[in-house]
Amino acid sequence: MGGTKSESKKTVAGIDENGVFRAWGNAKTKSVKAAPSTSGTFVPGTSAEQSAKNLLKAKEADPAASSGKKKVAEYTDSQVQHLDALEHIRLRSGMYIGRLGDGSNQNDGIYILIKEIIDNSVDEFIVGFGNRIDVTINDNRVTVRDYGRGIPLGKVVDCVSEINTGAKYNDDVFQFSVGMNGVGTKAVNALSSYFRVVSVRDGQCADAVFEKGKLKAQKKGKLKQEQPNGTYFEFVPDEEIFGKYSFNFEFIEKRMWNYAFLNTGLTIVLNGKEFKSENGLLDLLHSEIDSGSIYDIGSYRGEHLQFSFTHTNEYAENYFSFVNGQFTSDGGTHLNAFKEGFVRGINDFFHSSFKAEDVRAGLTAAVLVKVKDPVFESQTKNKLGNTDIRAWIVAETQSGLDDWLHKNPASAQLIQDKIRQNEKLRTDLASVKKEAKEAAKRTSLNIAKLKDCKYHLGDGKKGENSMVFITEGNSASGNINKTRDVSYQAVFSLRGKPENMYGKKPGEIYKNDELYQLMCALGVEDSVENLRYSKIVIATDADNDGFHIRNLVLTFLLGYYEELVTSGRVWILETPLFRVRNKKENIYCYSEKERDAAQKKLGKSCETTRFKGLGEIDPSEFSQFIEPGTIKLTPVEVQALKNIPPLLSFYMGKNTPERRDFIVNNLLQDIDA
Repeated sequence: MGGTKSESKKTVAGIDENGVFRAWGNAKTKSVKAAPSTSGTFVPGTSAEQSAKNLLKAKEADPAASSGKKKVAEYTDSQVQHLDALEHIRLRSGMYIGRLGDGSNQNDGIYILIKEIIDNSVDEFIVGFGNRIDVTINDNRVTVRDYGRGIPLGKVVDCVSEINTGAKYNDDVFQFSVGMNGVGTKAVNALSSYFRVVSVRDGQCADAVFEKGKLKAQKKGKLKQEQPNGTYFEFVPDEEIFGKYSFNFEFIEKRMWNYAFLNTGLTIVLNGKEFKSENGLLDLLHSEIDSGSIYDIGSYRGEHLQFSFTHTNEYAENYFSFVNGQFTSDGGTHLNAFKEGFVRGINDFFHSSFKAEDVRAGLTAAVLVKVKDPVFESQTKNKLGNTDIRAWIVAETQSGLDDWLHKNPASAQLIQDKIRQNEKLRTDLASVKKEAKEAAKRTSLNIAKLKDCKYHLGDGKKGENSMVFITEGNSASGNINKTRDVSYQAVFSLRGKPENMYGKKPGEIYKNDELYQLMCALGVEDSVENLRYSKIVIATDADNDGFHIRNLVLTFLLGYYEELVTSGRVWILETPLFRVRNKKENIYCYSEKERDAAQKKLGKSCETTRFKGLGEIDPSEFSQFIEPGTIKLTPVEVQALKNIPPLLSFYMGKNTPERRDFIVNNLLQDIDA
């Protein structure tokens, strides 16, 4: 996926095979670990001596205690420090790009850097300049060449190094820009070990090279060899910031397709592969759900609002929402307004009063709005906060849907049938729910398997990192219970292997005591919008039984609460498989390769322990595996919605000859006893 040698030698837009801008030849001129929770339970009869020992132990857990007390320096003029803007970005990179990461997650910082540069090129296309963007990625070096107007030559250095400098503030120049804060390109510059920008405007050229945000060289001049207008960027993400990383081209290609779907008429070429869409959001939904829709995908295209939609036979709702080309993974005002307008449009057309949950059950939709002054809730722009656009989006969605329904009566009838089916399913479930709730009340008012935390998703900043660990058995949950931070970490303990829910009707959940309790613990009984935790973390043993339980939990979530997975709420807890140690050092290893490297480092006298279960790790060791600074979580991601049904059918459905052949051909040589 990274491109062949012939592709990397291909010249693009005046850049030769050595990365030199050809026209110049003729020019005239460590984070600190959080302390484990020390909260405990009152024990009647605790002696004063024991109490003092407990207090001493609690104080020893304070990370500041081990660093020693420093003498406070005199507070004078010389003590006041100033960081220039790019130094601040390097020091507080999370404020600007959200997260770092090694490239294994689609939201890792190296992908945000690519996005920030391409966003500028897309902004040029949006206002009518340049319909092609060339992107190459080879050996962690990224180049982006657009054919827009080019940065004004006298401001090239300022536009990539001075915070709050740019033309995005001038709505005569950029009316529907994604980047409004003048930060994106500067962040890329600051976080790159090498950064170059070249601007071409009407035969003139300006070129500047930076290292870690520091200007190293610049020049301007007239080009004798003609080049089309536009801007060229080249950068290498800095390993001092990101560590060892690698680009996953599946993530990058998905981003390129999103740009193409949202900007019909734009062509993006990535390492020789072309990304282009003629039908916009309609193509996006076709790529996501393939043949799973009940009726032909509907769409509406206005000047500043576009949407496409369909219903499937699934229970979940799925949305892809965008603002000015920016994917808003957490939705926001525009998505809420679309949902409201969609329900109103349905009820207007059918002269009915269908409930919102019946109208939207099984709905998959893509929504794009163009907003002149978007207000996002963070620099990474995951959620839109503008409130003044709600009434407009509700009204236009309602009218646009009504118009489409009149023009497509056969599809309208299928939508009505689907809503009636949803109504029946909901009313059938009501009695089952009532019985399940009554049974739960008879046994206990609490969820017995849940050890809850203090703050939840709805508690603002205090609950934004809340998580619930789904564990197998008392042994694993006991370790987490002893070491968790009770303010934001909860534990739900399974008895063992839950029931395989593949192909079961929703009512079956309520007849399964364990899964019903899990559903109540998550808070999603009535709606996924009531989810109580920011992260759902599956924490099972690293053996065959643990992997099977992981698959069973994922089958349950994907079958009934698919949007929890697609919205990035579900994670896997990674715990070490091995501990390699000698008298001086402990090394925890997450793979056999890491184990071998550790054994080589510590020598022949080292001791190696294989952890087969979470319960085998001593609580004194376990705390570091769930602390904020050291916890390792792998996101559960879905490349496309259409992949889910065949995947679940193959692995969790009936035993087919194909699956039996797969098991035989891929049987592990060493099976855990």
